[in-house]
Amino acid sequence: MRVYLRKAIALLLSVLLLASSGCALREREEGEDFSIVASFYPMYIILLNITDGIDNVHVHVMAQQHTGCLHDYQLQSSDMQELTKADVFVVNGAGMENFLSRVTEQLPDLPVITATEGMKLLHEDGTAHDHDEDEDHEEEDVNPHVWVSVEGAMQEVETITQGLMKTDPAHAEAYRQNADRYLQQLQALSDEMHAALDPYAGTSIVTFHEAFPYFAEEFGLNIAAVVNREPESEPSARELADTIDLIRHSHVKAVFAEPQYSTDTAQTVAQESGVPVYLLDPCTSGAMDKEAYLTAMRQNMQVLQQALQG
Repeated sequence: MRVYLRKAIALLLSVLLLASSGCALREREEGEDFSIVASFYPMYIILLNITDGIDNVHVHVMAQQHTGCLHDYQLQSSDMQELTKADVFVVNGAGMENFLSRVTEQLPDLPVITATEGMKLLHEDGTAHDHDEDEDHEEEDVNPHVWVSVEGAMQEVETITQGLMKTDPAHAEAYRQNADRYLQQLQALSDEMHAALDPYAGTSIVTFHEAFPYFAEEFGLNIAAVVNREPESEPSARELADTIDLIRHSHVKAVFAEPQYSTDTAQTVAQESGVPVYLLDPCTSGAMDKEAYLTAMRQNMQVLQQALQG
């Protein structure tokens, strides 16, 4: 009887939370399952690897795949209900989750692990962003797409692992072992990609989203232009003409769009400039499988090899 009563109380608190700005996080009983909520797809794939095979640890993804990056994502009532049942919330940070302040205000006791905490970040223009450990990373001009770089993804894996070990010490050793195994896989991926792409260091490319500066920095590529920084927006006629002119009068090898968004504008630029268009995946959607990031990045490597050779 008490079990049903506790469930009823938990459900009532979830409903009340939607109309209130200050409901407390539920307490977790000894032996109860440990629930982790990932803000969106890249964090979810990392967590699938860190928690692989660990009994009583469950990972859920909040924002579904159709949202891609979280630039304009709006919290749903179902999201808040999910978070009231969570033991920890794992986010990318660096301004990616614009709704994060609302979550922390309504659930002040919910532990939040920020994957980019303490990392070297880039401004949207590609320049380095200097910060100290205590600085708020939610700055509008900071580029949050750290995971698109393999090196950045490895740093995020380590930060998330350390956070989980502190939040859930009962499974700390298992988190550490899984993370070390995944980091070895990521290091092998990095070595493979450097062997394939280092010969093209210094090559100029054009992208249609601001997702690739960390990737470009890691592999020595030069992003000559970003046509529309927000994927849901369209460049003006002047911006489009300037990009086409830049491509025609420079050594840009390829134009890269993303599979998550329309390629119509990219196709127009390619036709007008004579430079082919290819697809690079920023890993914001895909298979709900722990191998998904490794698979997508190897596909990106093959696409770049094809685009940049010759």
